[in-house]
Amino acid sequence: MAKRIGTIYGDALFSLALEEERVDRFAEEITLAAQVFRDNEELMKLLNHPEIVKEEKTALVENAFRGRVSDEVLGFFHVVITKDRHNDLPEIFVHFLDRVRKYKKIGRASVTSAVELTKEQKAAVESRLLEVTDYRSFETDYVVKPEIIGGLIIRLDDRVVDSSLKTQLDTLCRQLSRIRL
Repeated sequence: MAKRIGTIYGDALFSLALEEERVDRFAEEITLAAQVFRDNEELMKLLNHPEIVKEEKTALVENAFRGRVSDEVLGFFHVVITKDRHNDLPEIFVHFLDRVRKYKKIGRASVTSAVELTKEQKAAVESRLLEVTDYRSFETDYVVKPEIIGGLIIRLDDRVVDSSLKTQLDTLCRQLSRIRL
């Protein structure tokens, strides 16, 4: 159910951003808000406290964000709190930012290598990803895992390209074990 709520509210916020022609600005504000909520456990505890009334929760969020986010985003927070959906804020933020990335054709990729890649290697990977996809740019996370021995593992959306030596060796071992002499 939380995923569905995050999707509904995230879509509503994205529609508002499109309508106001302020997608980039809303994305910056939601990124900031997501960071504030992540960094301040006390804020979420106060929003979840059963003895604090909605008006006080709304005032708390307004004090925290007034001047830092637009009136539209602040109004959105009011609606979310009024509807008792403040627990869904992290999912709403994720869905909204995913919609923004999709709208702006920004892909997200995770690249795992056995050793740290140089700037040139990273640029080559991103260049190749841009060639084989419809994205205009990428947000790429680089992870180093020596246990893959060599090669790369690239995760892009729901696809995985695993050219690691570990996987190739595992595949070879399975094939060899099936051979009957």
